[in-house]
Amino acid sequence: MNAPAFRASPLPTLRLLTCGSVDDGKSTLIGRLLFEQKLIYDDQLSALERDSKKHGTTGEEIDFALLVDGLEAEREQGITIDVAYRYFATPARSFIVADTPGHEQYTRNMATGASNADLAIILVDARKGLLTQTFRHSFIVSLLGIRHVVLAVNKIDLVDFRQQVFSEIADGFAEFAKPLGFHVIKAIPISARYGDNVSSKSERTPWYEGPHLLEFLERVEVEDESRAAPFRMVVQWVNRPHLDFRGFAGSIASGSVRRGDDIVVAASGRRSKVARVLFGGEDVQEASAGDAVTLTLADEIDVARGDVFSSPDSRPEVADQFAAHLIWMSGENLLPGRSYLLKIGAKLTPATVTELRHRVDVNTLEKLAGKTLALNEVGFCNLATTMPVAFDPYAANHQTGAFILIDRYTNETAAAGLIAHGLRRATNVHLQDLAVTRQARARLKHQRAAILWFTGLSGAGKSTIANLVEAKLHARGVHTTMLDGDNVRHGLNRDLGFTAADRVENIRRVAEVARLMTDAGLIVLCSFISPFRAERQLARELAAADEFLEIFVDAPLDVVMARDPKGLYKRALAGEIKNFTGVDQAYERPESPEITLRSAQDSADALADQVVDELAKRRFIDLL
Repeated sequence: MNAPAFRASPLPTLRLLTCGSVDDGKSTLIGRLLFEQKLIYDDQLSALERDSKKHGTTGEEIDFALLVDGLEAEREQGITIDVAYRYFATPARSFIVADTPGHEQYTRNMATGASNADLAIILVDARKGLLTQTFRHSFIVSLLGIRHVVLAVNKIDLVDFRQQVFSEIADGFAEFAKPLGFHVIKAIPISARYGDNVSSKSERTPWYEGPHLLEFLERVEVEDESRAAPFRMVVQWVNRPHLDFRGFAGSIASGSVRRGDDIVVAASGRRSKVARVLFGGEDVQEASAGDAVTLTLADEIDVARGDVFSSPDSRPEVADQFAAHLIWMSGENLLPGRSYLLKIGAKLTPATVTELRHRVDVNTLEKLAGKTLALNEVGFCNLATTMPVAFDPYAANHQTGAFILIDRYTNETAAAGLIAHGLRRATNVHLQDLAVTRQARARLKHQRAAILWFTGLSGAGKSTIANLVEAKLHARGVHTTMLDGDNVRHGLNRDLGFTAADRVENIRRVAEVARLMTDAGLIVLCSFISPFRAERQLARELAAADEFLEIFVDAPLDVVMARDPKGLYKRALAGEIKNFTGVDQAYERPESPEITLRSAQDSADALADQVVDELAKRRFIDLL
């Protein structure tokens, strides 16, 4: 056949995704649509026939799923792994289709595909009915603001085209979806393999009186609310090719902007007027949602990458604390209190989940208590950022209400977030200026404040060495205090256990206390296993500049297990103690500590002298 004809006039575009459980036929459905719309070239069709014999799952027939499952790993396993995009058009409409993976392991990929869709086709295998993955995908589709859903009951041919099977699945889904806020749910019986009710009505379902799938997709009206929403534009790039031009480039997230409009930088509140609107390098009078533009302003105000422009009379919220839904995408569980990087628009800032308010059972939509989120779980959380960010609730603006959390060490995307609302915290609490500064307190003691953070496996000798260090410092007249892991669990942290989440909170509290004590000019010795690098980094960031020394007490596991001064390793190996570092919980070795002490090689007294000598060398002590 010839190549598809080029269409000169633009068509209204519908962005849709297919989702559902594994083997529900998502890729086959898209392949069948492309085939029936004659959008497959002759050489593609020949290659598809060859590939169907090699990789197909339909015997001698063409396997249309292979049109979309392009990765070799996908073909070998017979599943979709990544999101595959396909584009096609009919005389009535053009389509952008995201074929998303059905396997639970790749739910994060499905959420990515859903983030820009207007409509979701949720496939269900007529033989299996509604599954957990059906419910999970439906909930995520709802969270991401998709309000139009097609329930495609596929493989209807394998249940002899029985109306009762279709009706039970359709009714069950409608009941489940009542709280999800969908505006339209259209159930259609189809056979993607044979084309029943895909792009033409099937004679084998005479009991079905509704439209076939393509007819519904061509006619459904999906509202584009972004143009009617208040003006928002995230600055992606400050363009200054020469001294006479300073422009701010980005895509308009919502609303429109005209030359001469009043404009405000949301975070700072600085105002100006739009001097020029450039689109495609040309001056235009007006631009609207979706346009990539460069704006110049009438005044020289401070604007940086990541700032949000808005209209002065309808501004986004600006806050450093907010509540949000999180779709957890990492194999490492969420740990409240751990520091992540939050990326919203073009702004990147450290952030922590301060509280997991609940997680969601995707089967029942019930809100469950929990301390953490695992891979593919969804929860509702409070978050805090280190600097205020501008945002809208996701329900009001998808562009300015969405963010991602990034693991600070692996740089992987840990979660996708959807902001629900800002948190109204007390606004009358400000830092009090003190007459006596922390530096003045330290000078009175003839020393510099410091946090000495002793970390290592249980039995490595942390507390023994730290005690000797404090005794040697005390003998020199140095003002110190000790925070020991066992001691703080009798008071400050007596409510915490030893799960990963509790360990994170344990270190966060200790780090905050240590910082307060350095304000008093003290040298604070902290002796904690502190197994996670992220929490040790958090403690370092809370300390003042150059006042944190990580001291790694390094001893091989076999050595500390042989010492076992408290008998803990023996009990952990017997299964009596859970989450014990070195046995059933990992210890993340420091990558670049200020001091490394090898306690299997030298005496505790010699190692303590090494620490004291290093403090003198760095001029924390002996300042008379």
